[in-house]
Amino acid sequence: MRFAINHISAPRLALADFFAMCRRLGVHEVEIRNDIPDVLSAMTPQAVRAEAAAQGITILSINALYPFNRWSGDLPDRAQRMADYAAECGARALVMCPLNDGTAIAHSQVVTALDALVGVLKDRGLTGLVEPLGFPISSLRLKSEAIAAMTEADENGVFALMHDTFHHHLSGETQIYPHRTGLVHISGVTDPGLDVARMLDAHRVLVDEDDRLDNLGQIRALLAGGYDGPFSFEPFAESVHALDNPEAALRASMDVIRKGLA
Repeated sequence: MRFAINHISAPRLALADFFAMCRRLGVHEVEIRNDIPDVLSAMTPQAVRAEAAAQGITILSINALYPFNRWSGDLPDRAQRMADYAAECGARALVMCPLNDGTAIAHSQVVTALDALVGVLKDRGLTGLVEPLGFPISSLRLKSEAIAAMTEADENGVFALMHDTFHHHLSGETQIYPHRTGLVHISGVTDPGLDVARMLDAHRVLVDEDDRLDNLGQIRALLAGGYDGPFSFEPFAESVHALDNPEAALRASMDVIRKGLA
């Protein structure tokens, strides 16, 4: 397997320092963000591309377009601007997350949104990574539902699944789709007293020996099924964000995963 690192793993690092840390860890594939930290508002895409080229870094994705499945308001304009930025900075994909506030979104509306996004992405040579969110209030919880909409909308191979080990666990879905998966997010939850239904982004830490999400089992299943892409660290817990030495913590998590898979 190979690792990637999402910038949210070390959000206090400037982009150049983040890239340098990744290289020291032997990682050359990264994800940048439009929230924590908001690289898109802080740097021009040309500057991001130049820094990545100088350090031998591949930008896998920009994370994330939200809520991709409600194609109204300013979303079409934001989608085009994010896609422009992604193409100009050299990113390969745009992560797309569904509405997550308890509002139901019909299957036909998801297809309508994906239909509209096909041209936006294809014209810029980008992949759309559809990421079901496993929260009970999510409007798109299951990968099977995402695949149904993707298949109906996409005749050009523009879309792929984002498999997130946290959201897969929360959704209760057992089926995985290695050949439809374009990228995998990994994070762990270790609090032994936390019910699955109450797990939130704030509980997502780096994977260690106390992980409750069966990251190792999910990784094994994806690899055995033929997935050959990277596994990207995406912890949201403030305890991770505040680390003085995120590099050491990431290295330790990589060692735990490699040892567990050996």
